[in-house]
Amino acid sequence: MTTINPPAVQLYTLREQLAEDRPGVLAQVAALGYRAVEAYDVLADTDGLRDDLARAGLTVCSMHAMLSGEQTDEFVATARTLGTDTVILPYAPPERFADAAGIGELARELNETARRFADEGLRLGYHNHEFELSTIVDGRPALEVLADALDERVLLEVDTYWAAVGGQDVPALLRRLGDRVRYLHVKDGPVTKDDPNTAVGAGRMPVTEILAASPSATWHVVELDRCATDMLTAIGDSLGWLTEHRQGA
Repeated sequence: MTTINPPAVQLYTLREQLAEDRPGVLAQVAALGYRAVEAYDVLADTDGLRDDLARAGLTVCSMHAMLSGEQTDEFVATARTLGTDTVILPYAPPERFADAAGIGELARELNETARRFADEGLRLGYHNHEFELSTIVDGRPALEVLADALDERVLLEVDTYWAAVGGQDVPALLRRLGDRVRYLHVKDGPVTKDDPNTAVGAGRMPVTEILAASPSATWHVVELDRCATDMLTAIGDSLGWLTEHRQGA
């Protein structure tokens, strides 16, 4: 049976609060009950982030990194400093998903980076937004076309909210993607592109069904892009809801 880790939180959710008091905010995250985070902007102050996380008792389940060829070695070193084995590309431009040729070229780049990472004991992942699902290539969502072209070393982190905004039945999408999916971004809200998110469980997303549809996802990462209420309260409420409703944790 797949072991599901305790929920994590993507630190981008708390970017405004972290900019004011990173040690204090991380301590509050731990006090809410989180034990792991997904890091972003990891090159800005790697050692300081590592130290602040350690003081708060938080581990890094993965990190987002805008990978480029000349920075690959730097991201390998950063992953080691932060103590994670998973590096996720959080974005590729929409034009790369316009047709099968563009998707194939992106897949080749990801596959090559994944091979380089594997030699260093690291995994590579890809994280979607809405356009990879709303763009249809050869009758299928572009993200599925990409998935078919990826080496088995490349995992997917499916942002479930953006997939829904992109017009997908998210549980059905996850079942089609299968074991490729190892991370889920769990968020909730009105399922619109521009309106604020809500705490998980307080919006329109069928979160219970989504989680059940992807048993291969061992990390459920709470991410709220924007929220109309206090963000720390919202991520605390999200953790409480997930703790109560997840299966197999």
